[in-house]
Parts: sequence; C-alpha cells; structure tokens
Amino acid sequence: MAKFKYRIMNSDGEKINGNYEANSKEEVIDYISGNGYYPLLVEEVVESKNIDFAFNEKVKLKDLSIFCRQFYTMLDAGVPILTCLKILSDQIQNKKLKEAIVKVNEDVETGEVLSDAMRKYKDVFPDLLVSLTASGEASGSLDSVMLRMATHYEKENKINNKVKNAMIYPIVLGFVSVVAVTFILVYVMPTFMQIFEESGTQLPWSTKFLLGLSSGIQNNWIIMLFALIIAILGLRIFLRSEQGILVSSKLKLKLPILKKLNEMIIVSRFTRTLSILMASGLSLIKALEIVSEVVGNKIVENAMIKIKDSVMRGDSLYSSMKESNMFPPMLYSMIKVGEETGSLDDILNKTADFYDEELETTIQTSVALLEPILIVIMGLIIAFIVISVMLPMFDTYTQI
Repeated sequence: MAKFKYRIMNSDGEKINGNYEANSKEEVIDYISGNGYYPLLVEEVVESKNIDFAFNEKVKLKDLSIFCRQFYTMLDAGVPILTCLKILSDQIQNKKLKEAIVKVNEDVETGEVLSDAMRKYKDVFPDLLVSLTASGEASGSLDSVMLRMATHYEKENKINNKVKNAMIYPIVLGFVSVVAVTFILVYVMPTFMQIFEESGTQLPWSTKFLLGLSSGIQNNWIIMLFALIIAILGLRIFLRSEQGILVSSKLKLKLPILKKLNEMIIVSRFTRTLSILMASGLSLIKALEIVSEVVGNKIVENAMIKIKDSVMRGDSLYSSMKESNMFPPMLYSMIKVGEETGSLDDILNKTADFYDEELETTIQTSVALLEPILIVIMGLIIAFIVISVMLPMFDTYTQI
C-alpha cells in the first residue's frame, strides 16, 4: 500500500490536512467522499532519495537547461529514452545530476515511468520539471516538454546572472568602504590619539567617539570577530527558518530599491511558468499549485494558494488574482483577455516576454540608484572622520 497526503474541506468550509494509506489515489478520494468531505488535494507521498557527495555539489539552472536541451535534441532525432539517459549520464558534467541520471536510467530499465523515477530525486529534479515530464509522457509530447523546459531554464539562468552581475559593483564598493574605514580606525586614529593626548586639547564628542571606537577594535578585536561570526551564522539559521523566510519575503516586497526588482522577477517567473504548464496540458488547478512553489517568495506563495482555492470554488483566475491585490494591474487585464479568448497560455507567454524586458530595465535602474547612494554614504562617513580629526587640530593651532 502507498501513503497519500490530502487536503479536504468540510461542510463549514474548514480545510483539513491529513494522511491515508491506500492502494490508489481513487481509493483515497472514495474514502474522503464517503465520509462527507470534499477533496481539494490528494497526492502520493514519494520518499525522496538524496544523492550525497563529498562537497554536496548543487544542481544549477544551467545544468538543468543543458540536460533538457540535450534530452530534447535526442528525442527529436528519434533516440529511445533509455539511450538518451545513457548518453546524458556520460555527457553531463555536474556530478550530482550525473549520478541522479544513472539512477533514473536504472529505474526506467526495470520498467518504471521516467517521471516517477525522477520524482525520487527531489533535490536534483524540481517538481516543475517532474510534473511536466509526466504530462509529456501522457500526451506523447515529451520532446516538446523538454524543449519548453530548456528554454525556461535558460531564461531563468539569464535573469539570475543579470541580477548577480548587477550587484557585483555595489557589493565590491560596500566591501572596500568597510575595509577603508576599518583601516583608518585601526592604523590611523591611534597616531592622532597620541597627538591629542600630548597637546591636552579639549576633544569634541565626535572625536571622542572615533577614538573610543578605535581603541575598542584594537583591544577587543577577537571578541568582536567572534561576535560577528556568531551573528552571521545566527542570521543564516534564522533566514532558513519558517519565520525567517516570511520576514525575508516581506522585506523583499517592501524595501524601496528591492521592491520593484523582486516584483518583476516574481511576475516574470509566474507568467512564464504558468504558460508552460498550461501549454503542456496541465489543468489550471494543478498548474497554480506548482506555480505557488516556484515563485520564490513566501508571501506570494500564500497568495497563490488562496487564488488556487478560489478557482477551485468556481471563480475565474482573473477575479481571484485581482482580489489578492498581489500583482500589477496590467497582468490582471492580460489574464482577463486570455480567459475570454481561450488563449491564456499564449497571452501569459507574451506577457512574460514583456516583463522580462521590464526586468532588465528595472535592474539597470536599481543599480543606477544604488551606486550613488553607496557613494554618498561612504562620502559622509569619510567626511565625519576628517572633520572629527581636523576640529581638535584646528583648535590646537589657534591656541598657539
């Protein structure tokens, strides 16, 4: 017997989650309906098999795009799936992905379906890819699915690279600023401290603050370094917790410079992923369920779950999304047009292209705003240090 997880709704509209062992999904649905509940979700719990390596190498978007592109090329040429997997296991460079493909190939050789074999390695193959593979197998269009996923991962990788490259200069500038200020406090300020002590000049608060900070760093640098490491580790642990993920998601949608950038990334990812899922033959409900897991923001994910539940109750996607007030007004209009014309997947794909271009503009604008802000902050800090040093020196000069 297999284990299934389910989400049901009772007569009062209350949602309940649970588990049930049965021989099939239909048996679980019959059990739920027989007890007077309405099934919202029934899904088999598949034990995930992790591939362990010495350095725990990650499977990147670029690796997945290469996997899908090569898989499509061979399928389109009429190469059998088992032969494709054998060739891919020899060609793929990523060790973790290579090992997973070898295991999948072994499972498929024993008669297991490709999507079921891939589902066992959730740390390698994303749910989006597995679900679409299952859809492609059922419809006989696995090659088309692999082509769509190759294009999808290539665009996702391109967006991620643009964001990373755009952030290199601000990060380097911020790091250099911290190093420069630390150098001044540790090596330059002690020299002035000796001069001020010998002159007996009355020091202003700003100079006393800098001298105290300099002395504190020199005398307690081990404790401060240890405290910094603990703080960084604590922050990383917190950001991986459920509460930390929620806080991080809220900040990404509220901080002035990051807000617009994250909104564009989320909308681009949402529209393109939903378009691919629907074009591959998945139902709107199943597509929304998968999309909620890939948007990359917990706040939006929770909103997507509510949108899916609203659509299940019979509401249109347009009205459900507009009620969430989570997306740009233009997207609501495009979805309304897509639903009315019956071409929602095509409309979403074109909308995704539009938001990809908007994202590139937003990245350039964000960086253009961030650079002068960092330069101004650095300038103010240096000016504060210079003024704090020059004021007592000027007082000493006037007393001579």
